[in-house]
Amino acid sequence: MLPVTRFVNFIEQNALFTPGSKVLAAVSGGMDSVLMVHLLKATSIDFSIAHCNFQLRGDEALRDQEFCNNLATKLRVPFHTINFDTTAYAANNKISIQMAARELRYQWFDTLSRQTDSQAIALAHHQNDTIETILLNLTRGTGIAGLHGILPRNGMLVRPLLFLNRDEITAIITSNKLDFVEDSSNASAKYARNKIRLEVVPKLKELNPSLEKTFENNLKHFRDLELLLENEVIRLKKDMLNQQGDETFLLIADVKKLNPGRLLLFKLLQPYGFNETSVDDVLSVLDKHSGRVFKSGGYVLVLDRDKLVIKPRKTGERQEVTIAEQDHEVYYGSYKLNLLHDDSPLIIKDNPMATSVDAALLIYPLTVRAWQEGDYFCPLGMKGHKKLSDYFINQKIALHHKEEIPLLVNGNGDIIWVAGYRADERYKVNNNTKKVTIFEMYKLS
Repeated sequence: MLPVTRFVNFIEQNALFTPGSKVLAAVSGGMDSVLMVHLLKATSIDFSIAHCNFQLRGDEALRDQEFCNNLATKLRVPFHTINFDTTAYAANNKISIQMAARELRYQWFDTLSRQTDSQAIALAHHQNDTIETILLNLTRGTGIAGLHGILPRNGMLVRPLLFLNRDEITAIITSNKLDFVEDSSNASAKYARNKIRLEVVPKLKELNPSLEKTFENNLKHFRDLELLLENEVIRLKKDMLNQQGDETFLLIADVKKLNPGRLLLFKLLQPYGFNETSVDDVLSVLDKHSGRVFKSGGYVLVLDRDKLVIKPRKTGERQEVTIAEQDHEVYYGSYKLNLLHDDSPLIIKDNPMATSVDAALLIYPLTVRAWQEGDYFCPLGMKGHKKLSDYFINQKIALHHKEEIPLLVNGNGDIIWVAGYRADERYKVNNNTKKVTIFEMYKLS
C-alpha cells in the first residue's frame, strides 16, 4: 500500500500546494522520484513530469530518459525533457560539473513551470537527504540557517517526501513492485554528498540506529531557534537602525550592548553584504579613532565618532576627471562642472558651489577627484597650510561624507577648491589678476 494519507497530511500541514494546483514533478527515474509521482497520481493531483538529461553518463542517461517517458505514458501525464551540454556549460562558466547541472536544471524548471502554468515544482528529497545536507554544511562551515536542513517549501520548490526516510522508501517501492532505474554514479564516493551517504551516515547509524528520528527532532529545535533569532533581529533592526536618506546609522553604544555581540551584529550587517570577518574587524575598532572604513560589494561602513554609518557604494566615488584648457564642462560622479574664462577679474561671492580663480596660475590639465589621505590646502582668508582631514573635522563634516566632496586640483597637485566649502588662498583673484576662470558646480538630479 502507498502511504497516501501520510502524503496528503504532510502536504496540508506544510501548505505545499492546494488540491487545484498544477504541479511540475522533477523525475530522475530513481526510486525516490518514482514513488513521488505514484503518490501524486494516487491523490489525483494535476501534474506533469520533467526530466533532465545532462549527457554525462552516455547510454545510461538515454535509458533514464526513455524510462521517464514511458512512466509518463503509463500514468497518462504530460512529459517534458531536455538535453544539456553540461560539460560545456561548466567550462564556459568556470564552475564544477555538479554546480553546472544544478544551475541548468533549476533554470529550466523555472522556465518550464511558467510555460505549463504550474504553481509548484515538486522535488523528491527525503529525510536522509536532509541529514546529508546538514552534515555537508557542518563540514564546510555553516551558520544556524545551514542546520535547518532542506525545507518542505522554498518558494515554488516543494518536497512532499520529507516525511519518509530512505529505508521506508525502499520498503514501499519493493512491496508495491514499482519499477525504477538506478543511477550508477550514486555508488561513487568521489562526490562529497555520496561520501557522506555511503561512508559517514552508516557509521553514525551504528552509534544511533534511530538517526533519522533523532535528526527530525533536532531539525524542529533548529528551526525554532532560527525563528527566535529572526524575530530578535527584526526587533533590533527596528530599535537600532536609524535611516536617513540612503544612509543607515547604528550607535556604537547600542552595538556594545548586543549579546551575543558577534552573532547579532553579523545578522544586522549581513543584508548589506558584510561577512563574519568584516564583523570581527568592526568589533575590534569600536574603541579606536574615527575614520575606519569597511567595504562590502555594495556598501561602505564608516566608524564615525559615536556611530557606525552604512551607505551605498557609489560608482565614481574614486574616479578622477581631467580638465583641458579648452573644456567648458566636465562631469564628475553626480556633479557637472562648468568653466567660464573671463577677461574681467570677477570675484564670486555668496555661492559655495562656485569660485573664481586667477587664470594665470592654472596648470593644465586640471583634475577633479575625491579626498585622499595627506591632502592639504590653504583655506581662503587664512595663513598657512591646513590638512584637509582637520578642515573637515572643524567644519563638522561627517567622515562618511568627505569622500563625496569634489576637489579641484591644479596640474602641480595643489588643491584649488574644496567644492561647496572653501577655495584656496593661493589662487584667489587679486588686484594683479588679468584674467579669471570661473568654476561652477551643479549637483545632478
